[in-house]
Amino acid sequence: MADLHLRDIPEDLADRLKRRADQHGRTREDEAREILEQSLKPPGSPDFWERAAELRARLKGRVSGDSADLIREDRDSR
Repeated sequence: MADLHLRDIPEDLADRLKRRADQHGRTREDEAREILEQSLKPPGSPDFWERAAELRARLKGRVSGDSADLIREDRDSR
């Protein structure tokens, strides 16, 4: 496994990383690793499809319409 050393990290950024790590019960190093892992996942990774499936399940049954109809209705009401 490779090592990565970051220098000259602004104090406020280091503080935010520490707070985020504390919220997730991780060390700063583990949190930084997780942030890198999540932000650099390739498109089409299984995690993407899992999240897409969850979103579809949450939205199932909702009626969505054409936004142009909503805009037209709003304009006509004025």
